[in-house]
Amino acid sequence: MIDSNLRDRAGRHVTLRPVDDDNWRAVADVVPRDDQRAWVYPMAARYLLLSARGDVWTSLAVYADEVVVGHVMWGADDDGSRWIGGMVVDAAEQGRGVGAATVTTLATWLRAQPGRPAVRLSYHPENLAAVALYPRLGFAPTGAVEDDELVAELADPPRRQ
Repeated sequence: MIDSNLRDRAGRHVTLRPVDDDNWRAVADVVPRDDQRAWVYPMAARYLLLSARGDVWTSLAVYADEVVVGHVMWGADDDGSRWIGGMVVDAAEQGRGVGAATVTTLATWLRAQPGRPAVRLSYHPENLAAVALYPRLGFAPTGAVEDDELVAELADPPRRQ
């Protein structure tokens, strides 16, 4: 379990846990809001398949207390940096600070790995929720663009939500 002792605005403890035999169905069923489908897959199941069928990404279940409320994944790049991707918070759970707690928790854990690797993510410039969230959490655009998405890197030290 990855835990930064953060809580969402409803006071629920947000943790990141491995996807396993007990929670994979709940993770697969996570769906974003309809207006977010231009930037994320319509179900977290697609991200689970990317993790299971490749060797780049590791999927994690996002929990609020003991309920699965989302998905996030991380990967290591050839340059040693760590990437956050595939974050989906279930539509019914959005607006409570789960996404901010998820990114902060994962970014803090990734940055604490040996060698203190750079932590990056990317987002589409029209995804206004991401445009507002990531800079607030300490991510700054690098100027690079990948697949029409802006690349951002975590400042040092990371900001708490």
